[in-house]
Amino acid sequence: MTKEDFQAFLNKYADQIDHFRQMAHDLHQSVNQTYAGSLPYGFHLDMVVEGVRNYGYLVCVREEDVLPLLFGAYYHDSIEDARLTYNDVMRLARNEMTIEQAMMATEIVYALTNDKGRTRAERAGEKYYKGIRETPYAPFVKLCDRLANITYSCTGEGNKGTRMKEVYKGEMPHFLPAINPHSDDPRFAVPVEVVEALAEILIDEVDKDEIQRQWGEI
Repeated sequence: MTKEDFQAFLNKYADQIDHFRQMAHDLHQSVNQTYAGSLPYGFHLDMVVEGVRNYGYLVCVREEDVLPLLFGAYYHDSIEDARLTYNDVMRLARNEMTIEQAMMATEIVYALTNDKGRTRAERAGEKYYKGIRETPYAPFVKLCDRLANITYSCTGEGNKGTRMKEVYKGEMPHFLPAINPHSDDPRFAVPVEVVEALAEILIDEVDKDEIQRQWGEI
């Protein structure tokens, strides 16, 4: 899909996408979830969706996938952090889209939901990443999620995110291969353009060429 086509579809479905946004913001606010300790969680959701808006044309293969992709991005933390179940997400998605679209959107959300575990490593283990690799658009949404977190943690805005910045930096050599299914299907792509955006943000913390080398090897 061309960048122009993707933008045209975003404009075509702007009202529905804005409805997704408001519902997701209200959901996380209803459970008093915040981002970086003080910001409304919608701040993070909007950053993730900004990545989807900027780079979605690289992975989206048809018009029918635009709404599931945006819904999945807005609701990606709804099971993990906002107390919804898989069936809750499916019900919400089904109210907004066709059955096929709702299934795709819900599977993205489910794939990005951490497993049960005592530590970060346990919650995001091989089973978790396998689910991401096997779900259309999940690798891309996860990459946009990581781009949002790293952008906040590594810029002046995220001065409370110093610890997470170090965590993300340490995870990079494992993270990129873990979400890449080596598929020729664009829906599973880990776009180099997004990886390069990560490298630009981390350039003072991680050697850019090393990140690009890691991407080239996965």
